[in-house]
Amino acid sequence: MRAIVEGSDHIRTTGEEDRACEAAVLHYVLALHPTPLTLADLVRELGGDDDFGQRDAIERAVRDLAGCGLLHRSGTLVLPSHAAIRFEELSAD
Repeated sequence: MRAIVEGSDHIRTTGEEDRACEAAVLHYVLALHPTPLTLADLVRELGGDDDFGQRDAIERAVRDLAGCGLLHRSGTLVLPSHAAIRFEELSAD
């Protein structure tokens, strides 16, 4: 399994990188809710505009989060699901 080295004392696997990206995308979408975001907005605002690898990671994260029901795609818009919003509300307490 490929590993990504961050500094000298922590090695992150690609699975860990994917989970971290998914978490960042979900947190960002929830933080800006109800502001509508497009996939292009997410890529630009999360720093993937000039980096193919980062853009690809963000697109995969959106696809995977939509696949498990935490995000919805409506055309180019990316929206949090009711379940994700409710979980955030419960976690804030």
